Amino acid sequence: MIAHVALTCDPALTRLFTPLHPQRGHYEVCTTPDAIEAIAADGVNYGPVETLLPSEAFGAAGPYDRSAVARLYGGTRPSVARGWRQAGERFESVTLVSPYPDASLTRLIQGTMVIRWNCEMQNDECTMQ
Repeated sequence: MIAHVALTCDPALTRLFTPLHPQRGHYEVCTTPDAIEAIAADGVNYGPVETLLPSEAFGAAGPYDRSAVARLYGGTRPSVARGWRQAGERFESVTLVSPYPDASLTRLIQGTMVIRWNCEMQNDECTMQ
């Protein structure tokens, strides 16, 4: 869990931007008004912050309206950082996106969306949660 940043988790954003029925682990989507650079220093092993197309930032796993998100960003691109951490048997994969769409996909919000996938490892495999 990100320790230095106040996050607000949003079930509506989770339903939009993550798989509806993950086969392993569980997802959550949270947001913060903090800049992506502040979050990328939270102890997760992040790659560099990149500027990507919205389709690259959010991927194809969630049921969100891809054309609505593309229109929302228009000619701009979100900043994205991807990372991971493992603490004991807990593995966490994290994607940061800034700015991010609201749940109605009608406006971009300054701040950072944190998409997390968590699982508990047993015998080198992620278990259901």
